Amino acid sequence: MAGALRRWPEPTVARVVASARGIDRMVNEALARTIVSTAAVFVASVVACSSTAPTPPPNPPAPVAVAPTTEVAPSPSPAEPDGSICDALPIGATPAAVGRRVAEDFAARPLGDGQLHYAQACAWLGALRVSARLREDDLMNRLVHRFDPILTPAGAALIPSRNHVDDRVFGIVPLELASHRTDERYLDLGLSLADAQWASPTADGITSEARYWIDDMYMIAALQALAFRATRDAKYLDRAARTLTAYLDQLQQPDGLFLHTAASPVRWGRGNGWVAAGMTELLLVLPPEHPRHAALERGYSAMMAALLHHQRTDGLWRQIIDDTAAWPETSSSAMFTYAMAAGVKHGWLDGAAYRPAACRAWLGVIQYLDQDANLREVCVGTGDAASQGIGSDPTAQRRYYLDRPRHAGDLHGQAPILWAAAMLLDRGP
Repeated sequence: MAGALRRWPEPTVARVVASARGIDRMVNEALARTIVSTAAVFVASVVACSSTAPTPPPNPPAPVAVAPTTEVAPSPSPAEPDGSICDALPIGATPAAVGRRVAEDFAARPLGDGQLHYAQACAWLGALRVSARLREDDLMNRLVHRFDPILTPAGAALIPSRNHVDDRVFGIVPLELASHRTDERYLDLGLSLADAQWASPTADGITSEARYWIDDMYMIAALQALAFRATRDAKYLDRAARTLTAYLDQLQQPDGLFLHTAASPVRWGRGNGWVAAGMTELLLVLPPEHPRHAALERGYSAMMAALLHHQRTDGLWRQIIDDTAAWPETSSSAMFTYAMAAGVKHGWLDGAAYRPAACRAWLGVIQYLDQDANLREVCVGTGDAASQGIGSDPTAQRRYYLDRPRHAGDLHGQAPILWAAAMLLDRGP
């Protein structure tokens, strides 16, 4: 391309350079259309060869092979490591391609001028992980410098300040930054939020911020797990493990799924996604010899088996997981992709049964990315039905969850697709 430009007259070169942004947008739109069409063909071929059974079969089939005529992505370059568990993916559907697009979208969004929402923290974490896996120095630098205003005296007003799990989880961003940069201010800020969460624990050693909403299982576990990664101090593991096992005891059902809350006994999709992601974050750092490891792994495995049973043929899961009339919801599906891919890569799950499911999930989710890298069909932020004045009537509660608005580009969806891309790019243990 460079040689061709040198042979053109100088005015022509100037016009080409001046229109680069427009060309780039057209390429992105074409790429998005290609991803949707080729991924749909690929998902259909996987579904035709492999269907999800209620329970893993005694002798699960081998991962589905892609037909020779399927257009697949070229091998990654040394600068673009791809540890994906999916053997062949349509062009534009690789974790590297999708992760880069979504991370660039996040990096271009304004920081905002009010206290930062937990969904922004979650997406920021995912973008940092993707850029690290791809060794994208420019992207990493932009994501790091995005934090600069927060380190100023005036920027302190941007830090969420409530004694609440949704605010404390902001600490995952500076703690992740501390793993990429040596500035002690990142570590100090992140640890201050992790330790404040345990400033006044309950008699059983659990944070007083625990609400026993399943959303908490990510907000608490991710923060404490990243604090452990940054310090290697086992107290952070003990805090998270003690809390998650308590939540397992109260909210996990015999079928392996979780109720949103005891007062809202609905198996809400993204609520269960928070659970899956939270257990994954903790299991990634919790040593097998930890006294609570076995209970957590049992809870995780039971949940994954339930998800395998309820996965749709297009790879997604529903807004209410066990309600076949519910619509397919993408943020929860991306969270389950992340958790399932981690289980396959780290040996917590049987790869023969779960690897095809994780790949089918990835391909199903990315079909909902538009030309601007916005994920569609994302449920908006959702409190439990009982707290929203719905009452205890099961029919009214079900209708509340089914009627939740759906957005495109909501950070509740951008975050987990980044987590999933980073996990698929990770080369594992």
